Amino acid sequence: MGTTELVLIALGLSMDACAVSVCKGLSVQKLKARHALLAGAYFGLFQGLMPLIGYLLGFRFEHLIKEIDHWIAFVLLAVIGINMIREAFGQAEEHNDDFGVRTMLVLAVATSIDALAVGISFAFLDVNILAAALFIGIITFCLSALGTYVGHFFGERFKSGAEFAGGVILICMGLKILLEHLGIIKF
Repeated sequence: MGTTELVLIALGLSMDACAVSVCKGLSVQKLKARHALLAGAYFGLFQGLMPLIGYLLGFRFEHLIKEIDHWIAFVLLAVIGINMIREAFGQAEEHNDDFGVRTMLVLAVATSIDALAVGISFAFLDVNILAAALFIGIITFCLSALGTYVGHFFGERFKSGAEFAGGVILICMGLKILLEHLGIIKF
């Protein structure tokens, strides 16, 4: 997997966390730097850890599914992407201005489940998992911290667009992996 693909996957994965950060920024009356840093830290940490966990799970069972690994990667990325697009057109989420451990932990885990699935697909690809996980975590940290400010200053206008863009990126990456493994395209 090349750098461009990794950047696109990191951006796609970070969109859920960024969208939630926009909502968190929207929910506070007086935004402080600590709010942005907390959102970035929670979301970045979990988006970085989940691919590692997924990779270890996928690597452990690689011998059982080696023949269909490209289909698994495609299906996982497509399902995650379709879900993100569906959420982009769904009802507005309830705003919660709590940045406490319990609230942020639940949000961080919920927004990083897709990163676990991507980590599973990484086990079947030529990926330096430590570098990839670190990169995904850093991108998510930056976009989540920025998203908190965007939410506070611009409102909910960008939330659905971010989720939609992330979903499209993940679907395209899954399709690319499938078409490459089938020999239809070569990069």
